[in-house]
Amino acid sequence: MSAGHGHGHGHALGGDPREDRRRLAVVVAITATALVVGVVGAAWSGSLALLADAGHVLTDVAGLVIALVAATLALRPASPRRTWGYRRAEVLAATLQASVLLAVGVFVLVEGVRRLLEPPEVASGLMLVFGVVGLVANVACLVVLLRGRRGQPGAARNVNVRAAVLEVVNDGLGSVAVIVAAAVIALTGWARADALVSILIGCLILPRTLRLLRETTGVLLEAVPPGLDLEDVRRHLLELPHVRAVHDLHASQITTGLPVLSAHVVLDDSCFGDGHAPRVLDDLQACVAEHFPVAVHHATFQLEPASHAGHEPVTHD
Repeated sequence: MSAGHGHGHGHALGGDPREDRRRLAVVVAITATALVVGVVGAAWSGSLALLADAGHVLTDVAGLVIALVAATLALRPASPRRTWGYRRAEVLAATLQASVLLAVGVFVLVEGVRRLLEPPEVASGLMLVFGVVGLVANVACLVVLLRGRRGQPGAARNVNVRAAVLEVVNDGLGSVAVIVAAAVIALTGWARADALVSILIGCLILPRTLRLLRETTGVLLEAVPPGLDLEDVRRHLLELPHVRAVHDLHASQITTGLPVLSAHVVLDDSCFGDGHAPRVLDDLQACVAEHFPVAVHHATFQLEPASHAGHEPVTHD
């Protein structure tokens, strides 16, 4: 006997995916405008720092467009060929975004060292003005992305939107760097301030990016959801009445906030004769949905009588 159980709770994306898509579209428009302004400012002032920041914004625009496309795909319904729809497209997009950010972080560090050795000459006044404009655009983007997400648990938040937030924060740090460097250069004439601030930004970008990359690759590799201990799950299931053994226990995530679990559960032979098996199945479903930090509402259990052991493979997990 096997059974799949799924409550229509909509756990999938940690919010309304249509609203996520709308916010991402607004952010793409704001960020693209900031990109144009940054390029104009770099050409006008001759600032390499502004030009580099415009390059960061360009990668942000590309990443946000990827996020917007993924959010659109995620709205497509499931089908007999794609039973989970396109929900994993968000994880793929976030992985690509994180990879781009990783490259940007490394570039910032390398370029910062180069500028430390050969500081460029810039028009600090124009550099400051366009840095402030860029920062205002970043703040506007963050307000749009974070609106309506208060009170949601971290595990339920859309990883695709989280990656987009990281893109915007990354660009915001670049704008702050431009402002700080411009102020120091204007007040002291010390041109190496730009390089030092750029290196600091690189050191801030890389750890966050690596954490996001580890999370998304874990989903793609079907790792156990963070916070869920399968040995603890096994122990709890074995404590239920009539459960004699649990094997082939697996857990993974379709996308962040949508864990799934499957297991073979060996019951007393009598359960299949006296009609007790369905009640045990209810207990199993309630256990994985309620007793652990990660609630699993999509679980499939194969119920087996103890006498079935001779038909099972020799090795079990």
